[in-house]
Amino acid sequence: VLTNKYAEGYVGKRYYGGCEFIDEVEQLAIDRAKQLFGAEHVNVQPLSGAPANVAVYFALLQPGDTVLGMDLSHGGHLTHGHPVTYMAKIFNFKRYKTDAEGKIDLDNLRAMAIEHKPKIILVGYSAYSREIEYEKIKAIADEVGAITMADIAHIAGLIAGGQMNNPVPIFDVVTTTTHKTLRGPRGGMIMCKEKFASAIDKAVFPGLQGGPHENNIAAKAVAFKEALLPEFKEYTAQIKKNAKVLETEFNRLGYKLCFGGTDNHLLLIDVTMKNIGGKQAQIALDKAGITVNKNMIPDDTRSPFDPSGIRLGTPALTTRGMKENEMRTIATWIDEAILNFDNEEKLADIKNRVKELTKNFPLYPTLK
Repeated sequence: VLTNKYAEGYVGKRYYGGCEFIDEVEQLAIDRAKQLFGAEHVNVQPLSGAPANVAVYFALLQPGDTVLGMDLSHGGHLTHGHPVTYMAKIFNFKRYKTDAEGKIDLDNLRAMAIEHKPKIILVGYSAYSREIEYEKIKAIADEVGAITMADIAHIAGLIAGGQMNNPVPIFDVVTTTTHKTLRGPRGGMIMCKEKFASAIDKAVFPGLQGGPHENNIAAKAVAFKEALLPEFKEYTAQIKKNAKVLETEFNRLGYKLCFGGTDNHLLLIDVTMKNIGGKQAQIALDKAGITVNKNMIPDDTRSPFDPSGIRLGTPALTTRGMKENEMRTIATWIDEAILNFDNEEKLADIKNRVKELTKNFPLYPTLK
């Protein structure tokens, strides 16, 4: 029913009739998101994270305005201003990087902000594994009169679970996906200060989208309710514990961890010291029944199609119920597969072990 019901517009201001129950569902999602993150205004209609980011740009910028965002190879996202995106043809993106210790270089960020006078300073990432100092970045933005924007797509669940700093009360605008660590349906959301609400809403609809996907919005409401439960805090705490165990194990096994380790759910690992590239490592691990993705590392000199690193995350394993002991085993298997990337028999053997492990952690325990 929700899939087939058109409801262009917003709660109480629809262009279609028969939307009274749609309004209840969407308002429920909004109210729960506000409670979860402490937001003044919430738009739950974005179809995913990238459209949410684009909506913010069109809401708050004019063509040619400058945005200061994180460099893709240092952990940022395509929609944060990479030259291949259409947004880079419309707006002027400048990209900051991490320092030699793998942390966001705040001194350099401030210098760039003073030099380029950005309209927006954007923080957030797709591969960065450290905490962000939102207050310090907000102070830099205030110094140059910039709007602050955070993309928390990868860490929204950890923030909701109280495991990471929350930028929503501090920053002007925050975008996120509703899947990933938040563990809801594939979709997006924008949270902002009330003074930006009208511009944001107009940019989402009618600026970029037509009828919202109310089936997904209902699922978002369910996910937000789950995220308010004590069990969700336990889940997010275990995500971080599992990631820390992987950090310890990969250090022990002689790998270089980008950014010096992890404060969240993911690890970015340089595999080149094992005489292998990210693509080859990904293929070998696929054959071993372990899914990772090849990923560029800071200032990577290799092609994005065969970068130097691989990216790992612990949410899916944690959702299945795996804990510290399983992480130690999995790290050992990953290392074994990388060291034997050209040994089909060895990779098949690891895959059999993976199958035996996952039997103990079924996706749907109640289904026979």
